[in-house]
Amino acid sequence: MAVLQIEQIWREGQMVDIQTMLSKPPVVNGFLGSRDSCVIHTLTRVDTDVECIVALFQKGLLEAVVLIYLLMPFIGNLAEMELLDSFLKVLLGREEDFVSMFMKPKAASVLLLQHVRNTEDERASKIVKRLTSARVVEAILCILEAELVEERLSAMLILMRCMQLDGRCINMIANKAELTHLLESFIESNDAHRFEIIQFLSELVKLNRRTLNEQVLHIIKNDSTYSSMHSLLIYLQTALPDQCPVVAGLILQLDLLAEPRKMSIYREEAVDVLIMCLRNSDNPDAQIAAAETLLVLLGRFSYSGKPLIRELLLKRAGLGRTDSNVAQNDIGDLSGGQETTAEEQAAEDWERKMSFSLVSYEFGLLFKVLADGLKSNSEDIFSACFLSSTWLVYMLTILPDTGIRGAARVCLSFIRDPEGLHDLTYHVKDIHKGLRELKKSSTMAFKIFNFFSEERESSADMWNHKEIALMDCSTNGEVSSIRCFRNKVFSSPDGTIKVWKVKAKSLHIIQEIRGHLKAVTSLVVLQPAEKLYSGSLDRTVRVWSIRDEGIECEEIHEMKDHVNNLLVANSLSANSLSCFIPQGAGINVYSWNGATKLLNQQKNAKCLTLVEGKLYCGCLDNSIQ
Repeated sequence: MAVLQIEQIWREGQMVDIQTMLSKPPVVNGFLGSRDSCVIHTLTRVDTDVECIVALFQKGLLEAVVLIYLLMPFIGNLAEMELLDSFLKVLLGREEDFVSMFMKPKAASVLLLQHVRNTEDERASKIVKRLTSARVVEAILCILEAELVEERLSAMLILMRCMQLDGRCINMIANKAELTHLLESFIESNDAHRFEIIQFLSELVKLNRRTLNEQVLHIIKNDSTYSSMHSLLIYLQTALPDQCPVVAGLILQLDLLAEPRKMSIYREEAVDVLIMCLRNSDNPDAQIAAAETLLVLLGRFSYSGKPLIRELLLKRAGLGRTDSNVAQNDIGDLSGGQETTAEEQAAEDWERKMSFSLVSYEFGLLFKVLADGLKSNSEDIFSACFLSSTWLVYMLTILPDTGIRGAARVCLSFIRDPEGLHDLTYHVKDIHKGLRELKKSSTMAFKIFNFFSEERESSADMWNHKEIALMDCSTNGEVSSIRCFRNKVFSSPDGTIKVWKVKAKSLHIIQEIRGHLKAVTSLVVLQPAEKLYSGSLDRTVRVWSIRDEGIECEEIHEMKDHVNNLLVANSLSANSLSCFIPQGAGINVYSWNGATKLLNQQKNAKCLTLVEGKLYCGCLDNSIQ
């Protein structure tokens, strides 16, 4: 009865100095009184109250851990007291074996271990390393479901430290953690603890299998009585600058669990915050956090949770390395053909969705910010921006072209785009020497080196000759349009389309096809899709697939007007192909889904071009709009 009354007084806070009173020897003897001769001997042998409790705990009175926790304000450095073995005994013990108390011994052990974790010394780090065993981690995971928020948070912070010290824990924790109670704790916690929860959840989605990552993301998004994304978005508004990128990264990943939509407040806000932090040169910590978050968003990790963007890019570039076997294992070759294919497909789908969200925001604004980051004096910021730029530029070759390549090329020079290749030729002397060394170890460098060598020779030939080749097309009428794609040339004399193959300095016709009923006025090539579009006076636009042996018609689209000049734009949304056709006053815009629109009605357009998402019109009144 006395103990219960003291507990009530303590909980109600009626006596400020109750802890000092409870720590006196007679009171300790009263709490721990026992007829056991070992206990009596210990109580009479030691000098101080704390040493008394600790000695009893070390000798097997595991319930004493509760009193140690209660007296923690009067205890010095717990890391120096050699209590880890006793803590582990409590964690691994069965709950029913302990005496029933107002606090469970396991909870007290976790709270004390969290106190040790906060101690910045070598001994504390060694203690945490011993907690990374599978049995101990499983025991701590059970505390995530405790009733008290403080207990859940302590267990979470210990698990997060375990993941940081030994990344191999991540998969086990992600597979066995029950996150529902922890997600509920987000609402009840203060801002500091909320960010710690976000850090923990962000670490949990650094798994080496994409499908498992998405399973955990679904749990975070759905296994709570409140809207996780809404709560995260509200917290993002008040988070500290160096915390914002981590929060934004988690929000963006949760939003992309569904196929990217045209508009998403979560995605817009997350990408905007990442760009804002990356631009914030007054706060280097925020810049580094944003740059490192971009590396994580690619979504590929080693077994220990390390982002694999560098290794993946080197693999795609064909760079030979002596540790290639290790790198290959890191990238995650899985056992079993079907499983490997499924995981790789999931990873590629995630890359496509994530890169789409990043590059499409404000028409490639991220590339300008990354270009600024490449000028940073910080090695960390430069390295992260360089890797992110390289990855996103590579993804532009896979995503449909909406003109963002042009925006990226303004900020960055890169290899895959033909115009970008042309820009690089101006600097060929500066990079030729480095390529000569790199080509010995990289197939990609070898190809680039050969390209620049050929480009220099062909450029010299072009200017040294008055005429490269002359092909007579007079039998079919004048050539109204001509386009090039790889080693092929497409021309449109009259109502036919001719396909030529470029060999050395001559053209060889490989196909002549008449699909249109009247003259073909314009040709357009969309390189990523390998499609040729032809517009004609017969009021149709035809879509042709480009193959090695020639072209083949796939679609025919009826237009309301003669097609005098054709320009095709490809966006990232559904039914994305649109064509722009000048006809009298204004420009008719046709979407493949059937929608039409009339632009620039006050002008008579003669010719068109699309640059960086902007449509330029050459008009009959000598103006350009």
